Amino acid sequence: MNKKNALLMAYDKAGIADFARGLISLGYAVYGSKGTVEHLAKDGVQAVDIAGIVGEPILGHRVVSLSREISAGILARDVEEDRAELTKHGITWFDLVCVDFYPLQKELADPAHTKESVIEKTDIGGPTAIRAAAKAGRVVVCDPADRERVLAWLSGGRPDEEAFLDALAAKAEATVARYVIASAEGRSNGTYTGVVGKQSALCKYGENAYQAPAALFDTETSDLLALSAFSVIEGTPPSYNNWCDIDRLLQTATHIAAAFDTNRGKVPYMAIGVKHGNACGAAVGDNAEEVLKNMLAGDPLSIFGGLVLANFPIDDECSEVLAGKMLDGVIAPSFTEGARDRLRRKGDRCRFIENPALGTLSKDALDVAPRTRYVRGGFLRQPNYTYVANLSAQELQKLGDASKMQEDDMLLASAVGSTSNSNTIALVKNGMLIGNGVGQQDRVGAAKLVIERATRAGHDIKGASAYSDSFFPFPDGPQTLIDAGVGAIFSTSGSVKDKDTIELCASKNVPLYLIPDSLGRGFFGH
Repeated sequence: MNKKNALLMAYDKAGIADFARGLISLGYAVYGSKGTVEHLAKDGVQAVDIAGIVGEPILGHRVVSLSREISAGILARDVEEDRAELTKHGITWFDLVCVDFYPLQKELADPAHTKESVIEKTDIGGPTAIRAAAKAGRVVVCDPADRERVLAWLSGGRPDEEAFLDALAAKAEATVARYVIASAEGRSNGTYTGVVGKQSALCKYGENAYQAPAALFDTETSDLLALSAFSVIEGTPPSYNNWCDIDRLLQTATHIAAAFDTNRGKVPYMAIGVKHGNACGAAVGDNAEEVLKNMLAGDPLSIFGGLVLANFPIDDECSEVLAGKMLDGVIAPSFTEGARDRLRRKGDRCRFIENPALGTLSKDALDVAPRTRYVRGGFLRQPNYTYVANLSAQELQKLGDASKMQEDDMLLASAVGSTSNSNTIALVKNGMLIGNGVGQQDRVGAAKLVIERATRAGHDIKGASAYSDSFFPFPDGPQTLIDAGVGAIFSTSGSVKDKDTIELCASKNVPLYLIPDSLGRGFFGH
């Protein structure tokens, strides 16, 4: 019995011929499904159609790989009795299995899919072969990206064999799990769901030192803004809290980008500082250094030890602005060497984190994947936060005439406030966040807090624009803001006291923009 046999069943044929040639050069005989064998033949690679070793094909050639001969050849143990039985029945031993599945997830994502089209794209033989190979300790390749790596490992003498095979098997099982979960979710219209993640970064510990171990997992998405797509080019690994803050920064940054792209047709330079999950500084403008200065000036006390995200490269001049703030990290499309030299902290405490995709943010950059949250005994799931203020929306009531600058400030305030812990009122003036009153149990408390924070930082509130992440239940909140000098308010409507708020703002000549609470509520981070 020849133990160097490879079984190849590829739906996506790209590169499969090169992989087969590599195996043949290493002494493998190649077997394959009908489609794969035909494809290889066109590329000058000879392979054996497994239909010839399983008997006459039935059911339209749909169950060839689900035969006793194929399963036994994969699952047989490397012991004398199993080898003898395979020989007795003339069954081929397979010690490498390379399979990729019908594109079920792609079909489910197509709005035009039907029950029949989903069934047609539901692979059974592929996942069965992959799981059998994983169980039996064979070389199992379920990802085309691993083929070259597997060839190198084989040609290198199979170093660290047990660990290498275990890693391939674990990936195979996770791939099958993800595939089956997609099928269950699609067939049940969401009654069943699940998440399969791959560890992409270790954290020293979780939110607190006693919460260990902790790690970042990714779902192997193609999202260019997924946290796993960010490269830590210098500094200690981000902590659990750092990753949480980066996720929140991305929510805020993408909402700012979407608001300005939607309403102004362009995304300005932006910089956001975050502390404990909420923006403590944010600014937009046409000059990178000025934007950074305004972001830092928003709450100069809170930014120390925080994280800063920018949608523009951090060059030497930008680093001059950020220097001395004892930042935990800076996230940007790129950094110059001079910038890193200037911002570096003792003990590599300042992380430099790059992602070129930050430089191309637009209204299409919002995270639209469902959000899940662990609760005892299960988890909650909901659509993501995707509301973006549209000043041209038919549903928007414009009560009074706000200036273009005030409207731009409303856009920035709404993006910040709607991605901060509610209840929130955010205050912006001249493209700069001057206060963020977050996490309050009552609306007037948020109003008082944002004024206190803006005043503490030395800002002149007169003429600023305020955003409230839900309606004002009473006019005391708007009254507090107006008394402090706020010149325009953007909020949602839906309170039985809306009339009182509208009358108050009209009497004070303060423009009031209202979107129905059912459409534009910004509650976040409950």
